[in-house]
Amino acid sequence: MNTAIILAHPNPSSFCAAVAGACQAAIEGAGGSVMLRDLYGMDFDPRLKRSELPTEKGWTMGDDVMAERALLAGVDHFLLVYPFWFNAPPAILKGYVDRVFSMGFGYQPGPRGADPLLVGKTLMSVSTSGAPDHWVDSTGALTALMNVFDLHLAKVTGLRVLGHEHLGGVVAAMRQDAVDDLLARARDAVLAAQSDL
Repeated sequence: MNTAIILAHPNPSSFCAAVAGACQAAIEGAGGSVMLRDLYGMDFDPRLKRSELPTEKGWTMGDDVMAERALLAGVDHFLLVYPFWFNAPPAILKGYVDRVFSMGFGYQPGPRGADPLLVGKTLMSVSTSGAPDHWVDSTGALTALMNVFDLHLAKVTGLRVLGHEHLGGVVAAMRQDAVDDLLARARDAVLAAQSDL
């Protein structure tokens, strides 16, 4: 199985980066192949261009988007890794989805609207927050995010959602055993989801 890990955090030494690395090592250790797409490291431009908006006259995707789509063409599983900022993913990830998973890659025009192009492929997310898990659950923040982001993306593109593992209580002064426990939780969730395929 070919997995693209899409990391959206500006600090290459962040806990999110550690999660992406742990998941990459676990997937590769289980025999899968991984392509890491570090959006900040790539300096990905999340701004949707006017020329990329489909109109009756057509549209033109940017060279960066075309190159990214070519890299992702053989991917079976997309794993999004990002922090929860104001109960949403970072803008760079939203812009990546807007530009890369749009018309011509994620869906195409059809007789009843959009026909999904990523049927048979899967999506999973691992998000982090400073807020503890019980707060994220009790406020409905994670459920709201999943409805607006994960499930909508899946509905439009045909991706099958395998799950969303949220790791709360991530703070700068975490003890190493807490870090290790959270990394193990992310690894285990990703491997369990992929083992069901």
